[in-house]
Amino acid sequence: MRAIQVYEVGGPEVLQEAKVDQPRPGLGEAVVEVAASGVNFLDVYHREGRYSLPLPFTPGAEGAGTVVEVGPGVADVAVGDRVGWVEIPGTYAERAVVDSSRLVPLPDDIGFETAAAVLLQGMTAHYLVKDAYPVQGGDTVLVHAAAGGMGLLLTQLITHLGGRVIGTTSTTAKAELAKRAGAAEVILSSAVDDLAAEVRRLNGGQGLPVVFDGVGAHTFDASLASLRTRGHLVLFGAASGAVPPFDPIRLAHGGSLTLIRPSLGDFIADRSELLRRAADVFEWVRSKALEVTVTGRYALSEAAQAHSDLEARRTTGKLLVVPDAAAIGRREETQS
Repeated sequence: MRAIQVYEVGGPEVLQEAKVDQPRPGLGEAVVEVAASGVNFLDVYHREGRYSLPLPFTPGAEGAGTVVEVGPGVADVAVGDRVGWVEIPGTYAERAVVDSSRLVPLPDDIGFETAAAVLLQGMTAHYLVKDAYPVQGGDTVLVHAAAGGMGLLLTQLITHLGGRVIGTTSTTAKAELAKRAGAAEVILSSAVDDLAAEVRRLNGGQGLPVVFDGVGAHTFDASLASLRTRGHLVLFGAASGAVPPFDPIRLAHGGSLTLIRPSLGDFIADRSELLRRAADVFEWVRSKALEVTVTGRYALSEAAQAHSDLEARRTTGKLLVVPDAAAIGRREETQS
């Protein structure tokens, strides 16, 4: 079958299409024919070696498709089931082997592309606003990269929960997307000299209870400076690079601040929690509390381009790798 292989870590150019053996399921595993795979910064971290995987490997950690074979001891799914999954590498391929206990059955009204576009980021947004910092009605919240796939979901959810979002974006076009998602205020990060001062100005001179930061190195200092006394920085990503080491006394000097660097895997550690979060995300999609926007579809051979577009911030919404050849035409139709 066709799959993307990474033989050495590095830039997008290390994503190579290759012919590999058809996967076979082991004990407790299922083989899934991949209909769509979400493209996430987690894939970039794997490709760069920031989060190391044994070489060679097939990237992609969010997918949806149909179960075509099961191994011994499988009770959670059956051949023919429509499923989705996250946090298991190997989705940039025509087929993938997945631990059956990590597969999420898809409701009839949730399509493959919707599932592949919303599961990882949707469940991430779920634990961020429900657990990492439980957003309350009346909270004013800073969301960095508010027009990205993750930022749009966070903005919608925070607004749905009664919060007020101040977002940051890099362009006026992206600012309009963030506002349509519910952001009350949007700051063009390139147009201000002191981001934290602008955040405080938009909040009546006060710091914020929480900042959701998936950008990392470029925004970390401003994020801390935007918080009120006993505020919370939720650092859930590093799209601009890792935050350099710092002395924790800085949190005390900022006003007894707290910092959490959470990871989705710790919030879907058991199957019941995985299914509960997925069910909530699907219900939010169903009720329109979350609107999933797929803005780019890439064939397997275009995986490197998908990563380049994501890293260069040329995109908004969600990107998908779709194994079948018709992906190119659908992508062009979507973007026209």
